[in-house]
Amino acid sequence: MNRREFNKSLIAGASLIAAPSVARSQTTIDLKLAYFVGDQHAMSKWLIKWSETLQKESGGRIKVTRFPGSQMGPVQQHYDFVRTGQADVAWFLHGATPSRFPLTEIVQVPYLVGSAEIGTKTLNDSELRSKYLDAEHKGVKVLLLLTHQPGNVHTTKKPIRTVDDMKGLRLRFASPTIRDYIAALGGTPVGVLPTEQVEQLQKGTIDGVFIDYGGAGIAFKMGGILKHSTEMYSYVSSFGVGMNPDFWAKLPPDLQALVTKSMTGVEKEVGEAWDGLDVPGKKAIMDGGGEAIKLSEAENAKFRKIGAEVAEAKVKELEGKGMPARAIFTTMKSLAEKHAKTSKNFWN
Repeated sequence: MNRREFNKSLIAGASLIAAPSVARSQTTIDLKLAYFVGDQHAMSKWLIKWSETLQKESGGRIKVTRFPGSQMGPVQQHYDFVRTGQADVAWFLHGATPSRFPLTEIVQVPYLVGSAEIGTKTLNDSELRSKYLDAEHKGVKVLLLLTHQPGNVHTTKKPIRTVDDMKGLRLRFASPTIRDYIAALGGTPVGVLPTEQVEQLQKGTIDGVFIDYGGAGIAFKMGGILKHSTEMYSYVSSFGVGMNPDFWAKLPPDLQALVTKSMTGVEKEVGEAWDGLDVPGKKAIMDGGGEAIKLSEAENAKFRKIGAEVAEAKVKELEGKGMPARAIFTTMKSLAEKHAKTSKNFWN
């Protein structure tokens, strides 16, 4: 073999050795994305945009298959879908599995945050997450924590204009803390799954719901059912977007970096998307014959006072179980007050 033939054989051999690594770099990774409401919802639209951007910026190496509207299963199972790997990424609701995430759910105490933007910025504080919140999401890599816009109390028959009007009303609650708030206000809290609340309202099993306008008017289409909406903007529900840790581990470093980048600095965008549901959600309820009720200053102060008592009781309850609830509540309150200066606030 002369020198020229030898060099050709070396080049050919090198090409064969390199070929598998090239093939590996072009391997498509299938990502199953699960969420529990339909694609018309603002958060669903954000997740669709996120998934399309991820596919594009990965050069097609990530292919996302979406499972919207609880196609994979009911809302209370979405956290476990991603934990077990049935889904690779899922949007889950903390309140769907009550008391599983007690530290994160402190953000849900009455009158702590005044918008989804404030709530989402608060929950994603790096120190708060790294020190407390991510650790209680066992078996899941947290990509993002968020809240919806503050919720109100809506009823089918009796309007609520005072604290006394709450007495005896059977009201669906969104979390254990709101359950306690309803009870403290004199109402009767009733546990109903989000997907069953419309049916229970129509049957008269419950008299009303604590829910945000976006959820009432858009996600669950309660226009024509709810007749009175008392605008308290008193609480938020919290959610998470998580990835299965085994799926994360199999991603090459550059795609891990891409996923991290895709969920970094999005708090304002996500919060604004949720807060933007307030106007069209309210319109849907009003177009269905609903009435918007604004509390007097005196009654608003009464609702807030009782809310503060419920928040304090929740903190003491968790502290009694050995949890650092006081430190988390104090930190969240400080962060919320800071972010309220530069964010939308429904209390203004």
